[in-house]
Formats: sequence, C-alpha cells, structure tokens
Amino acid sequence: MESLPEAVLIRILASIPAVDLVLACRLVCCQWKNLVDGAALWILKCQQEGLTGAVSQENAENWQNFYFLSKKRKNLIKNPCGEEDLQHWGEVENGGDGWKIEELPGDFGKEFPSEEVRKYFVTSYEWCRKAQVIDLRAEGYWEELMDTTQPKIVIKDWYAGRSDAGCLYELCVKLLSENEDVLAEYKSETVAIPQDNDASWTEISHTFSNYGPGVRFVRFEHGGQDTLFWKGWYGVRVTNSSVTVEP
Repeated sequence: MESLPEAVLIRILASIPAVDLVLACRLVCCQWKNLVDGAALWILKCQQEGLTGAVSQENAENWQNFYFLSKKRKNLIKNPCGEEDLQHWGEVENGGDGWKIEELPGDFGKEFPSEEVRKYFVTSYEWCRKAQVIDLRAEGYWEELMDTTQPKIVIKDWYAGRSDAGCLYELCVKLLSENEDVLAEYKSETVAIPQDNDASWTEISHTFSNYGPGVRFVRFEHGGQDTLFWKGWYGVRVTNSSVTVEP
C-alpha cells in the first residue's frame, strides 16, 4: 500500500465503512492515520454518498463531523404525530378532558402541508402539556462531539386552532447537563389564536448554537388550551414536532 499514490489510497479507503475507518484503519500506520484524520477522504465520502451542504471551514474535523452528523440526521422526537397515541410522551398534563388524537383535517380544520402527516394531538378547556426528554448519548451523539463541535440543535413544531374556537399555544425547550441543569433554554411567547381564525397550520422553530460544553439531554415540552372553556377538544392542535442535530 505504501507504493500507491495518495489519491488512489484515499479512493480505496473511501469504500470502507466510516466507523471502521475511525476505529481500525487509522491505527494501521501513520500514513493511514493522517488520511483518516484529513479532509480529502471525508470530502470524497460525502460526495459518493450524496451528502451535500455548506461547511464553513474546510478542515479535517469539520468534514469528518459533517459526514457523521449528516448520516445520523433524523427526528429525535418519537411519535411526533400521534400515530402511537401518547406513547413516548411523558409528564403528561391532562387539563379539562385531557389530550386527544384526531385525524386530519378534523372538524373546522385544514389539511396539513405534508400528506405524510395524518394525525394531530388536540388540547381541551384547561392547560394540557406533554414532554419528551432526549438522551443524546443514547442517540449516538458522543460527549466530545457535543462539547467541542457543538452542532446545531434545531427545534420545530406545528400548531393550529379550529376555525370556530380560540386557543393558546406554548413551546419550551431546554438543553440539559448530565445532572439536568439547564444550560440553554428557548421559550416561545404564549401564542393566542382568536376565534374565527382560518385554521391554518403554523410552524415555529428555533436553532440552538454555541451553547457551550456539557449538553447531554434535550427536553421538549409543548401544550395549550382553548379560550372559550368549551367541554371537549376545542384547544390548540399540535403535530409533526421535531428535534434534529444538524451538521
């Protein structure tokens, strides 16, 4: 292998699974270590696997992390649209008649912008809240990555009201340490949707960046209620919540 041109060796290494490159190939010799730690190999792997995007500094660490983060990218919220009832949601507060899952578009509602979303959660006449706590290490985001690279953590949620009833909506997301100390927090204003609204779906989003070392958990909580205090489920509707770690 020592007689091979570096460009050829990089192409050979690029055909090897990424985890094997880091855990095995870089231990073979100094030349392989330098190639695995360098940018050219990871740029090639990104190109081969169709992982495109803007990387601000073209150094080895950014390209390797960009590759791994792109491969891992997924919604870390489980059951975001109510397909599994309230499974995976904890700290559930069932004010009024509690949470209910309904099929889109629902009474006095509108279809969701994506056809893939078929259900939503709906609140009642007193505050309903629910939360999920995401263990980043359990999802494969190791401590060094979170502490040094501090990849963006992107939060999104969708809410809507019925056209015949007013309602309130809130979102609160916290980045927590090992001991569940709050290291960063985003809290929306209390959104008031008036009666006789157009029932359209609205996306709310926030991106955490430069949040400092020590983040191990993400706590996502949202909820709301109706403002007319009608018995039943006339409060805010929520669906398609997401938490993603972005390169």
